[in-house]
Amino acid sequence: MEYIDIAGAGKRVSRLIKGTDYFVHDAYEKAATNLDAFLAIGGNTVDTAHIYCGGQSEEVLGRYMKERGNRDQMVILTKGAHHNQHGPRVNAEAIRSDLTDSLERLQTDHVELYALHRDDPNVPVAVILEALNKHIESGKIGAIGASNWTWQRLEEANAYAASHGLKGFTFSSPNLSLAKANEPFWAGCVSADAETLAWHERTQLPLLSWSSQARGFFTGRFTPEVRDNADLVRVFYSDGNWERLRRAGELAESKKTTTIQIALAYVLNQSFPTCALIGAQNQAELLSCDEGSRITLNSEEIAWIDLASEVKPASL
Repeated sequence: MEYIDIAGAGKRVSRLIKGTDYFVHDAYEKAATNLDAFLAIGGNTVDTAHIYCGGQSEEVLGRYMKERGNRDQMVILTKGAHHNQHGPRVNAEAIRSDLTDSLERLQTDHVELYALHRDDPNVPVAVILEALNKHIESGKIGAIGASNWTWQRLEEANAYAASHGLKGFTFSSPNLSLAKANEPFWAGCVSADAETLAWHERTQLPLLSWSSQARGFFTGRFTPEVRDNADLVRVFYSDGNWERLRRAGELAESKKTTTIQIALAYVLNQSFPTCALIGAQNQAELLSCDEGSRITLNSEEIAWIDLASEVKPASL
């Protein structure tokens, strides 16, 4: 397993990050088995959130770490300040309340990585950063980041932090995958476009991608005629993505690997630090991700499968 550094985290972060949005008390043994297997391949970073499974995701993770006595081995990424039925909640009180809940559920006094789950462009970055920095100073948070923020808001926030002696965002967590989203998964979600990737290349800010494998688009289960998954049809069905799928398959054949592993390798071979959040729920899926994380793609191959170049790579 490879790792990256995120300023403020205090520990190195595994390139594969284990998703937990299916962790519930009634399936605790499955979650614990999945986490044991993830640690066994060298993974150490786990993604959760205040809203996942109504709080059960964090509670199950907290129980697991207490029972295994392995909190020190883990890097926890949790998220807060998600909107609710009344609207946006990106404010100091929501951050404080959600973080307090999360730490109690996780049975810990701090998290290495804390991200705002959504943005509210109506709230000045000054208010948000000053609130987050209080929790950094208290030791409850290591590094702060943003999930589903545009690169423009990230830049604005970090410029404010730099000019006011505050800690800025040291990671971002949008969707990044070889399949390009036609529209947001859910309201307020952000997928990395060409401008976002160029900004990350320029700043070298780490990107932790959710839905890094496009929710199964590259598994071979889907074709233009298979339309039983309405969300996948809405978000990923497009002529461009079918061509990306075809090219990824051709490259996979040449490298004697699988198409979905090429899709994962695309995320992990960018020109800036990246990690991929993975949803593996069994040993076969986990080993596939582990193997995919070890594939090296050069810039020529990445450009071709991403339709940025019509020049076939020399490897084909």
